[in-house]
Formats: sequence, structure tokens, C-alpha cells
Amino acid sequence: MTHPFDSPDDAGRAELRERRPAKKRRGRIVLIAVAVVVALVAVVAGGYLFNLAHTFDSGSRKIDQAFPEESTRPKKTDTSMNILVMGSDSRGAAEPDTASTPTDQRADTLMLVHIPADRKNIYTMSVMRDLWVDIPGHGEAKINSALALGGTPLMVQTIESIFQQRIDHVAMIDFEGFKGLTDALGGVTVNTKLPFTSNDLKGQSFAPGQHTFNGTEALAFVRERHAYADGDYQRVRNQQEFLRAIIKKSTAGQTLSNPITINNMVGAVSPFVTVDKTFDSGAVAGLGLELKDIRAQNTVMFTLPTNGVGTSADGQSIVLADPAAIQKISAAMASGTLGEYVAANKFENGN
Repeated sequence: MTHPFDSPDDAGRAELRERRPAKKRRGRIVLIAVAVVVALVAVVAGGYLFNLAHTFDSGSRKIDQAFPEESTRPKKTDTSMNILVMGSDSRGAAEPDTASTPTDQRADTLMLVHIPADRKNIYTMSVMRDLWVDIPGHGEAKINSALALGGTPLMVQTIESIFQQRIDHVAMIDFEGFKGLTDALGGVTVNTKLPFTSNDLKGQSFAPGQHTFNGTEALAFVRERHAYADGDYQRVRNQQEFLRAIIKKSTAGQTLSNPITINNMVGAVSPFVTVDKTFDSGAVAGLGLELKDIRAQNTVMFTLPTNGVGTSADGQSIVLADPAAIQKISAAMASGTLGEYVAANKFENGN
């Protein structure tokens, strides 16, 4: 990714260097890093982080108890970071849970963000919401039901038990936040791979190719699954495509240099964000500084491999886990070699 200040001609280089404010450069670094870390929600804390910290912290909600009992958790063995990101259409239906109690929410989207100890890359792995797994204390069920059965702590415990990796932070995002973020950016251009007729926007169809979506259209795009033969699989691909488009637009020079746009992004998204109580704007800023060398090409999105679809004993349509893939990914995360695993399996970014 090229920034307007990265490659000026010889005549203008010195002048541009003088005009480049240190805060803008620092903000660009934080924004690029954080955008992927919390699936673009914390992008609002970038750019003008220190001026807008209060807005972000007061607008977003906090989960008082996001993690399970310490005795049930994997031990931290290195300085890598894992962030569990959950997307939901139902945030308004319930307050964020403060204990290990059932809620009326289910995680419609699950992403595990892994940042290796060397902080040179960011890996975002989508997990199918209907993946059939063991929910600690509840037996086998779809993975997204963990949130309904035992709140955020049980969801964290489930992910930790599957991958044997400790979750450091949690972020929950209401899809409505994508709508406000898209409009705050003045629309986002997305490359749609397959045609679809929206179930949200009656009578509207979209052909393959580049589309500049407004907030309402973007929300319909990330929600759509009924229009596709493989349903949730394509929806996950679309959500990853949308996140890549948001990264591209939000890290563009014209966005970072516009305080009004940044302020609008904060106001539009923060009310739709719920994070663990330690993941405030200060923590986000610190992480951003650690990721100062990250660029768009250092971010990779892929989907946890599965063994296809099937039917549970009680008749539910489910996604079958691939134990071998889970074991290999767990080992790669533990050894800091997830990049090698991704390359060896020739994942197309987003698949």
C-alpha cells in the first residue's frame, strides 16, 4: 500500500516531509494495525486516537467478565496475541453479559485474530458458526450456541478448548455498526464475486464486479446467505471481502488526513462495539505501536477448513469439523508458524 507521503519526487520530498505531522503518521500506524485486529471496529480509535479516546471508551460497552475461570484456561507461553471477534445482529436484544449466564444472543460471525509474537503479520481466521463442536459442560452443539448457553465466558472457553490457545481480548460487533462506518466513509467499494438478489433489499440484485455500497447495501451484503448455494460459506467470504474493502478505504491518505471523517467513524461505530474491560483505547493504542510496521499485505484472512456439511443426531444441519486441520492450526499458532501453514495450504486470501 502506498501512502501519499511515501514516494514524492525529489523536488517535493523535503517540502512534503515538513508538512507531514507526526500525529498523522502515528495515527496511520495505529489505524492500519487495529483495523484488522477488531474487524475494523477499533479503526475508530486510530488516526486521532488520543483526542477521541474518551468518545470511543464512553460510546463502546464493556464486558465485566469476559473470560472463564482461570483453572480452565490454557497457559500463556509466549507474547503472541489472540483476539476473539464476534459479529451479531442481536446486540440490542440484551445487555452485554457480566457473568457466565445464558443470553438470548448467538454469534452470527466468529473470527479468531492471531498476532504472532514478532508482530510482523496479522492472521484473521473465520470459523463457521454452525461448526459442530464440544461445548464445555453442555456436550456437542453448534459453536455459536456457546454464547446463548453461557455468555461470553463460555464462548471463550469453547474456542480455547478447541485450539488450546489463550484468548487475550474479546470484541463483539453489531452488524449495524458496519452500516454507520460505511456511510461515514462515504461508501465502500466491494468486489462481489457472485451475483445475488438481496433478501434484505427486496427487488435489488447485484451482478459480479465492483460495487460502491452505501451503508444499507453493505449491511445487506454482509448478512446475505440465502441467495447462495453454499449459504454461510459464501457469507463468510463476503464478510472478509467487505473487511478488506474497509481496510483499503479507511487507511487511504484522504481518510487519515480528514479529522471530520475520523470523528464521524468514531461516532458511528462505537455504540455498536462491546469489548472486554481491558481492551480500551489505551490498550488499542499500545498494540498499534507494536504493529507499526504492518501494512495491508501483512494481513491475511482465511476460513478454518471443515469436512463439509452434515446432519446431527437430532436433525440439525451442521458443519463438520476437520480435526486434522484444527490440530495443525493449533500447533502452528503455538509455534509461531501460522504463516507457513497458510502458505503450505495455498489459502486464497479469504478462503
